[in-house]
Amino acid sequence: MAITTDYTNNTQQRVLPADIDNWFTYHAPKSDQTERYSNLREIAKELAILTVKYCPPCADTTAALRKLREFVMAANLAIACNE
Repeated sequence: MAITTDYTNNTQQRVLPADIDNWFTYHAPKSDQTERYSNLREIAKELAILTVKYCPPCADTTAALRKLREFVMAANLAIACNE
């Protein structure tokens, strides 16, 4: 299957070609972004430690940790892709 960058079949235009290009392009950190990424990860790590400490091992705890990881990824994407 060939991959094409022809976006002309996107008739609803909810996702623009520029969005796709932005999402799937490497964004080298600039300015204070690296520090902000690190700060977000550290705070999330502290919350993960408290979650494991206070919550019983169960599917809900696993889901909470997964969502915490998703939070860090989404927050980092917000910084990388929108500045």
